[in-house]
Amino acid sequence: MSKQELEYKVLKCLEKNPNITQRQLAKELGVSLGKTHYLISSLIEVGWVKLDNFKRSDNKMGYMYLLTPKGINEKAMITKTFLARKKTNTNN
Repeated sequence: MSKQELEYKVLKCLEKNPNITQRQLAKELGVSLGKTHYLISSLIEVGWVKLDNFKRSDNKMGYMYLLTPKGINEKAMITKTFLARKKTNTNN
């Protein structure tokens, strides 16, 4: 799976479930926890994802991953590129 495909899947998962843990995300993506941490860190660094704290019911702090407007736009662009490439491959 390409880095762009992984980034898209991460954005899609975080949009659907901003409270997901990195461990849960790694399992859903089928990649290591370290790779998941690297992907999320890089998405935060480029401004596509924002990390926010929240209080969980068991009095522990948790994290929420929020897609920024830039992240939402980037997800749409990746989707558009992917669909165009798939259409080209189907026509050949």
